[in-house]
Amino acid sequence: MGKVFEDYFSEFQADMISICLEYVFDRVNKIYIYCSYEEGLISNDFFYNINGEIVERHKLNDALINVENKDDFSYDTSVVRQKAVVKIINEDIKEMIKLCKEYNREMPTEIKMVYDVKANKLTADYKYELVHTIDSNETASSVARRWFEQVKREHI
Repeated sequence: MGKVFEDYFSEFQADMISICLEYVFDRVNKIYIYCSYEEGLISNDFFYNINGEIVERHKLNDALINVENKDDFSYDTSVVRQKAVVKIINEDIKEMIKLCKEYNREMPTEIKMVYDVKANKLTADYKYELVHTIDSNETASSVARRWFEQVKREHI
């Protein structure tokens, strides 16, 4: 049987997870990816659970403080690497938009993915209504930031 819409859509999500795993050399507990597409605007963010600590992508090394042999390893959190991941995720979102148009499906306005590396389990929450463009004080970044704070507070 040939591939269906869901197969292709899942492949783009898997690519996002793959690039986020590559960014941390597979050394994480969980990956959190935020995708936004509203009124033509594409945005994304990603952060991690490392050693039980929720950390932003530029603060990965903060989670290594209590790990033995910290001197033997550190994450490369350079702006160049961060931008490369953001660019790839944005390209995946663009491909999802094309896919949704091709299959006459509605593109989610927001996707929140959580990938549990150890369990090899992906959970995703999709929204189809406007999230941040309905409020002039909101941006995709502020929504992503709130999600980060929620995850950090609730250890989701």
